[in-house]
Amino acid sequence: MQSVIVGWQVYELTHDALSLGLIGLSEALPFFSVSLFGGHVADVVDRKKIILLSSLIYLICAAVLLAISSGLHSVLIEYGVFPIYSIIFLTGIARGFLSPAQRAFVAQLVPRELFGNASIWNSLVWQVAEVTGPAVGGLIYGFSGVGSAYTAVVIMTTIGLYIFTLVGRKPLPERSGEESIWQSLSAGFKYVFNDQIILSALSLDMFAVFFGGATTVLPIFADQVLHTGAKGLGFLRAAPAVGAIIMSIIQANYPFFRKAGRNLLVCVSGFGISIILFAISRNFFVSLMLLLIGGAFDSVSVVIRGTLVQLYSPDEMRGRISAINGIFIGSSNELGSFESGVAAKLMGLIPSVIFGGSMTLLVVAAVQTLAPKLRKLRL
Repeated sequence: MQSVIVGWQVYELTHDALSLGLIGLSEALPFFSVSLFGGHVADVVDRKKIILLSSLIYLICAAVLLAISSGLHSVLIEYGVFPIYSIIFLTGIARGFLSPAQRAFVAQLVPRELFGNASIWNSLVWQVAEVTGPAVGGLIYGFSGVGSAYTAVVIMTTIGLYIFTLVGRKPLPERSGEESIWQSLSAGFKYVFNDQIILSALSLDMFAVFFGGATTVLPIFADQVLHTGAKGLGFLRAAPAVGAIIMSIIQANYPFFRKAGRNLLVCVSGFGISIILFAISRNFFVSLMLLLIGGAFDSVSVVIRGTLVQLYSPDEMRGRISAINGIFIGSSNELGSFESGVAAKLMGLIPSVIFGGSMTLLVVAAVQTLAPKLRKLRL
């Protein structure tokens, strides 16, 4: 919910594509700065404690956004969007610790033989939130204003924090010996970069979404191309997740693991093509359908990548490998958000999205050529 609210709020204040891109950069820079250290911490500190503390910081940030957008609105009048960027910067720090701890903790809650099925259901539940969040956030913003929208974010974040408290603690896996922080971090990097399957899968996802993601500029499409406003933006943001939910249900019954590598490459290609067609579309319902199809393709990629990372990660290194995985994902999302804003500013809205989808197809071709083990992967 918060992502679509912040995006529309910043667009209303600035009407500038680059300002939208800076939202992603504001979160990406601190996330990248602390993520590797966060992975090390997740391998040596109680992971539940990390999750609870990071979630509490998220809650505080949501409450401050509510405050400056309603009762303390003069802050935005005086300082513009800088306070919003500052708060998003803090959420990036929290996420740098939350992400590796949460991913490593999940692996302790699920038996190894169920990683694939658990990855499917995890994706399904996550995508349900991706559907309801942007849709509800956009609708509340459109009908009741920014204050009510951020109030809903605070309430839901509080519920999420409480639910985390109900999950039992798990002991940390034993480590073979004492390591310095530098040795610990370098060990994680060496493992990932020496494994062609993990490295190529993460690289494929990172560069494909980095160039192909159109989420950042959806407020401009909603306003200038499709003329739907905040209400339509909520549905546009939710459409990829609807497609992901549908595909996750299909995968729960008919998983795509038998020829996982080939399916991964095909689906990332489909994602790129759907983004190109979305840029060309001028019809709201056609655009919704194309975003839905793109989300369905992306869901297969998420499940396959998540499963192989869990299967190929040693227990005592999950925090660090999850941190590196998070950096790849963060590069595609937050830096991709910045790239989308800059490209739209320099090239124009439509050409920039077409360029991004085309680059996604080139990335698929490169990975298919350079990573034969991924192409032949079966899970």
